[in-house]
Amino acid sequence: MASEAGEGSTAGMDDYETLISTTDVELLKKAWRNEKAAPEILRFETSLIQRIRGQIQLMEENIEEFAGSGIDPLTVSLYQMDLDRTQYLFRSYLRIRLQKIEKYMFHISKNPEVQSRLSEQEKGFARRCADDMERHLEESVLSKLPDNYQDIVKQSIISEESDMIPEPQLDSFVVCKSRRFLGPFQLDGSDELLEMKPDELCIIHYKSIRERVQEGDIDLV
Repeated sequence: MASEAGEGSTAGMDDYETLISTTDVELLKKAWRNEKAAPEILRFETSLIQRIRGQIQLMEENIEEFAGSGIDPLTVSLYQMDLDRTQYLFRSYLRIRLQKIEKYMFHISKNPEVQSRLSEQEKGFARRCADDMERHLEESVLSKLPDNYQDIVKQSIISEESDMIPEPQLDSFVVCKSRRFLGPFQLDGSDELLEMKPDELCIIHYKSIRERVQEGDIDLV
């Protein structure tokens, strides 16, 4: 029986070693960095997040098993550190996206293309945020203003654009690097051509490389 228990623990450790040797945590780290640095919300990494959720669950189960099978506490603590790191990246990635949704809720609600980048849960959160904020502003502020100024997205009803909706500043500078050799390619809104070598750092307007970031050719730092 003891031998079988030992073999089970060894098999569990082998599974764990295989797990942490995969690239999903590194992919999550890249997605987290990109989301943190990008001024707009990026496409939700659906498949990656599903895999990470499953891996976190497996890691928790393995650590619990290791702790109860007499394995060196130092070894268990190292596994726990890996789990803590993965959970931090996972939660921070989701938290950053929620903060962007809260900040740009009205911009998102009026832009189907941006909505398509959200998960189903994020879409529901964005709708609730926009509805709650609109109701709050109407009850506390807009209802007390003259009729011409009771629009939630315009300064007045004669405004031609929705000038009261915060939008991401796509012309802000970002630090980036290419995953592979790129170039020469034309910068967005410019006749200038840019050539990027793998891992070469570059400081540039986000809107100039926006499509490349969304396509996964360029990472933000």
